[in-house]
Amino acid sequence: MIREVLLAEFDHEMAVTRRLLERCPAGLEWTPHAKSFSLGDLATHLARLPHWGEWILDKDAYDLVLDSTPPEPGPSALPEILEVFDRNVSVVRAALVASSDAELASPWSLLRNGSTVMSLPRMAAFKTYVVSHTIHHRGQLSVYLRLQDVPLPAIYGPSADESM
Repeated sequence: MIREVLLAEFDHEMAVTRRLLERCPAGLEWTPHAKSFSLGDLATHLARLPHWGEWILDKDAYDLVLDSTPPEPGPSALPEILEVFDRNVSVVRAALVASSDAELASPWSLLRNGSTVMSLPRMAAFKTYVVSHTIHHRGQLSVYLRLQDVPLPAIYGPSADESM
């Protein structure tokens, strides 16, 4: 039952996120503020976020220092960003399908240099670090796109730009 609920939410939120990513204009270097991600960096972050699900579902813990590797250079064009997103969503979805409810209820920990930052049920970590984190940055992307006068797709209902 837990897996089915997470799958339904994951599938819905990833589909909505992809629709928004598809709308990114060619000018990926645009930024709304000096302290903000560029449009391309934000889209790349969204494309990479589902990968956290693989760490959460396949490992009992993730260490922000010991397990971390420098990120590869980001994609330079929208088709590459979408490819990274699709690949990550596919891998994580398969891992979620293969997870039992008992595994999803088991503890998962976030560590920093061997010290526990937090420990919570794997399902809560998945929801927080994959689904909710994606929703957060997708909200930022929707503002970026609005500022670029890009029509927004429906997310949780009709947008001002299109009806469902």
